[in-house]
Amino acid sequence: MTTPLTVRTICCIGAGYVGGPTMAVIADRCPGIQVTVVDLNAARIAAWNGADTAALPVYEPGLAELVERCRGRNLHFSTEVDQAIAAADMVFLSVNTPTKTRGIGAGEASDLRWIEASARQVAAQAQGHTIVVEKSTLPVRTAETVKAILGAYQEHNGATATGPAKTKTFAVLSNPEFLAEGTAIEDLKNPDRVLIGGDETAAIEALAEVYGHWVAPERILRTNLWSSELSKLTANAFLAQRISSINSIAALCEATGADVREVGRAIGSDSRIGKRFLAAGPGFGGSCFQKDILNLVYLCRHYRLEEVARYWQQVVELNNWQQQRIARLVVRRLFGTVSGKRIAVLGFAFKADTNDTRAAPAIRICHDLLEEGAHLAIHDPKVSSDQISADLGTPDSPGGDGLGHGLNGEGSWESSASVLAAVRGADAVVVLTEWGAFAQLDWTAIAALMRRPAWLFDARAITDAAAARSAGLQVWRVGEGD
Repeated sequence: MTTPLTVRTICCIGAGYVGGPTMAVIADRCPGIQVTVVDLNAARIAAWNGADTAALPVYEPGLAELVERCRGRNLHFSTEVDQAIAAADMVFLSVNTPTKTRGIGAGEASDLRWIEASARQVAAQAQGHTIVVEKSTLPVRTAETVKAILGAYQEHNGATATGPAKTKTFAVLSNPEFLAEGTAIEDLKNPDRVLIGGDETAAIEALAEVYGHWVAPERILRTNLWSSELSKLTANAFLAQRISSINSIAALCEATGADVREVGRAIGSDSRIGKRFLAAGPGFGGSCFQKDILNLVYLCRHYRLEEVARYWQQVVELNNWQQQRIARLVVRRLFGTVSGKRIAVLGFAFKADTNDTRAAPAIRICHDLLEEGAHLAIHDPKVSSDQISADLGTPDSPGGDGLGHGLNGEGSWESSASVLAAVRGADAVVVLTEWGAFAQLDWTAIAALMRRPAWLFDARAITDAAAARSAGLQVWRVGEGD
């Protein structure tokens, strides 16, 4: 058995949705390891260091308590990237890898500029032997790029008259995250599996020892680098596939009078299928699913597997279709036009219990409604007005009252501090995020504030449809026939 290397200091490059929570859990479960999270975004680091842990840049249930317990003890947030790298035994690369918007592979391939920049910075600043861990979701064989950059900086200098021998060496591992936003802390504390890919046993065992502080040995899986990288893409592709599959059946249920929840319960009772990811909705979002499937499509085409590429491409296309279908349905049921009409949008995050809006279904649906001239009153418990503005590409424009605002055909939107503020004067309520509070709304109070005839479009099927109908609203819920 190879004796594992000792990890006393960890540096994580990237203080986002993966790096922050992951390092907080590692610091909490490994009090003997000093963990430093670094980022060039000074405002983000300031927020991580702020006295108000309720204002952390990432919202996850349980995260604030972890940060408050560990910060200043063995969890640190800093913009001093070079210093943290130089002091680290292990460096996690947890930077953004979005889909390329131009150049070769635009629309499908991952943009690896920040991975390359981080690898070069690690290569330049690391001291001694450093284990470099890919935490970002990456295309298969990205580790070759990282290893090539690090290898160019490796040094084996013998002792001189002025000092002892100096050695700079690296080991590269793949350790993809399998987190669901909204439950990330619980996922980190009790993972289904921890996957470590690599070809250097000592480095693999060093990382396994870190996780071994709280993860059972049988849940720590060891593979080669390429299997680890591909496993992450494949896991997300399979989960997204289930969402597109159930949404396709939801559309058929609406046409035939079936109920997608009853269908989902029936097929989910089959142990070969299981119950997870069988809830119909407005489609998948978040930072990973679409990006990873498109990257899988790109890889398949690169290796001339066109039939495989087309198969996975259809998962994304159906997801886009579902979002467009919901927007068109709203327009059609509101007498064929939403121009000048106020529509209350409840939820903008891509899922409940997170403030992440990356690739949120709400973005496409709101864009489509704005194109039709609607005035949207958007309420989300955790997403800021500034974030909504950035995602929609237009500033908020308060003042829509549902009584002719925007009859010139120009769409607009405003941020609403509460559900009641959003629905005042609205023709319709559109539920796009499954926040728990939206399942307990007072529909009598809501109906009293809305213009008649009033509609509820529940794209998550979480509201009390019977109560809404009793209050006088017409109701559409995803996957239910009329």
